[in-house]
Parts: sequence; C-alpha cells; structure tokens
Amino acid sequence: MKKVVLAGGTGFIGEYFKQKFTDEGYEVNIISRSSPHIRWDDKKAITEALEGAELLINLAGKSVNCRYNEKNRKAIMESRTETTTILGEAVKECSNPPEVWINSSTATIYRHAEDRPMTEDEGDIGSGFSVEVAKAWEKSFFSFELPDTRQIALRIAIVLGEGGGVMTPYRNLVKFGLGGVQGNGSQMFSWIHIEDLYQIVLFLKKREDLSGVFNCSAPEPVSNREFMRAMRKNMGRRIGYPSPAWMLELGSVVIRTETELVLKSRWVVPERLEREGYTFIFKTIEETLQDILNKEKAV
Repeated sequence: MKKVVLAGGTGFIGEYFKQKFTDEGYEVNIISRSSPHIRWDDKKAITEALEGAELLINLAGKSVNCRYNEKNRKAIMESRTETTTILGEAVKECSNPPEVWINSSTATIYRHAEDRPMTEDEGDIGSGFSVEVAKAWEKSFFSFELPDTRQIALRIAIVLGEGGGVMTPYRNLVKFGLGGVQGNGSQMFSWIHIEDLYQIVLFLKKREDLSGVFNCSAPEPVSNREFMRAMRKNMGRRIGYPSPAWMLELGSVVIRTETELVLKSRWVVPERLEREGYTFIFKTIEETLQDILNKEKAV
C-alpha cells in the first residue's frame, strides 16, 4: 500500500489531509504528541514509519494564537525546529527514505508589506519574533543534505476551510455584528483554500524537478477591508462595526492572543507555483467564501 507520513497531523490541516489521502488509498501514519499516534520521543517508530513512504509532510508546531510571553515563545520555536530536526535525523536513518519531504513554513517570514507583493525571488524578509521563528524553521529543514529525498518548504498563508481554523473566529465576528475592518483595514490578507493547499502538495509530489521554497497562497490577495466586506456579504450581514487598533490591543490581552495575527500586512503571491504551471481551484476570496460557507450551511 502507498504510504504517507503526516507529522503534527492532528490539527485542522492534518485532519483534512488525512481524510484526502485515505480516500486516495494511502496508508496514513501520523506523528503526534497524543495517543494513539506515533509519539515524537519514539524515534525507532518514526524511522519505521518513514521507511518506504512516498511522502513526508511536516505540519508540526504550537499554535501562534497565544500571548508571546517567554514560555510561549520558547514552545513556538522549539515545536518547529526540534520536530524538524527529529524528522531529518530519522530520514537519514532510512534505507529507503521518503521520496519527498514537504515541510511547513509561513508567509509571515516576509515583512509587513502595503507597497508591493512579496515573491520568492524578490520578497523582503521581515524582522521580529515571528520572522525569527520562520527563519530558524527553514534553517533547520535545509540543514539536512538528503540525496534521496527531495525537500520543499511551503511558506503557507492563512488557510481557509470549513469546520475550523481561522474561519471560526472571523465567522463569529460577523455573526455578532463586529465584522467591520480591523485596524485601518488597509493591511493585506493573503490566504489559501485548504483544497488548493492539498492539491499543491500533490502537484509538487509529482514534479520531480522541483525543490526549495514555494509561496503557498492564492494569487489574488485582498485587503482586510475587502475580506471583511466579502465575509459580511456571504453571511448576509449588512452591518459590521470596526475594531480600531487600540481596541484590538485591549481585546488581545483578554483573549490571550497577539494583534499581529490580524494587523500585519501579509501581501504574498505564488509566483513560483504559477510559473511552474499550478492552476488554482480557488483564485478569489469570493469563490473561496462561497464554497466554505455554503458547505457549512449544508451540514
């Protein structure tokens, strides 16, 4: 049976991938901190799972939806770099290693951008804690020289899909009349439909000539203002009160998160994917929200 390994595969994206690969006839092995999956401290079991796998996908990492205190900063960093190192060492132990290793990264690696989009070749790397995490994550991944395993890092934008992820808080904001702009609304919102994320993985798996870094975002990013307007339209809500930056700062302390998650302008485009011939299923935010919200209504 064909085999795929999902590291950190119990979250929103991991559950979606597990179902899709299972439907395609794959044996899916999951590495996780929780039972009944392969545990991160069981290096023998990890190596055995990787042996003969077609594909390794690493999604592991503590959620960044928290306060960036010292404890959480340490956990966010180590949950990405240490798990990546564990996987790299296990791949090296395999006599028949995975053909492809796709490792998560983040579109947050680029600077706050309101002047122009960030591409793989001409994007400016930013500064600050989140960027340092992204840089360390990619460094730990590409530090391994694996002649029999192709390595690809996906700089993933905000993933939109039904039944979880960031759609839940955004949907609740609109539902309760708070679906106006956040901050000044000019910050760019780069996103990707979860189905395109899955299809990109399959595309890169088949393309044996491709490796390195890819921006994983839809080709038509929108401003926060445009995104919230589309949310209200598709949820049938005419009114959405705005949330100025000072209000977000106060609220972030109460709900124990960081305003960077909504105020940073992530203007990222998938130049390399499109150049290599990937065709997006969901190019626009309108198509994406219609698909997700209609599916949720039908449940």
